[in-house]
Amino acid sequence: MTVSHASQPPTNRRPKTGPHLSAHEHLGLNGRIALAITNAVGTMWCAYVFAGIALVSLPAAIQGGTAMLIAWIAQTFLQLVLLSVIMVGQKVAAAASDKQALQTYQDAQSLLEIQDEMHRLIELNNTLTEEIHRAIVARDGAHVPPRVQP
Repeated sequence: MTVSHASQPPTNRRPKTGPHLSAHEHLGLNGRIALAITNAVGTMWCAYVFAGIALVSLPAAIQGGTAMLIAWIAQTFLQLVLLSVIMVGQKVAAAASDKQALQTYQDAQSLLEIQDEMHRLIELNNTLTEEIHRAIVARDGAHVPPRVQP
């Protein structure tokens, strides 16, 4: 039985390109500006600054009564502070996702290399088995045609 096998094309390409990570994204001018703002606003220090800014209006919200205080909490404090906190969380999640992508890439690369090596070993095993078979048949006097290579 003859089975042809070609090494997986991505196996040959991957060492040159590697996995696609968020750092590889093409941003353009608008993307770079947005990334700069995101990196500035998406820090815990910015969350602390926003909390301080929100606290400036807290006394007026307290004097305005319960409805005004609830509105201040929902519309001022939570929106200002949570904006930065959520952005920090997104940066952490993106970093974890990039690590997972890299690990998946390395695992897939290893599996493809193992697959190619297994195929090479199977071909070697088949060749040796056929040689042994021919030697046994030759010893016993029968004729076995040579193997046709793919």
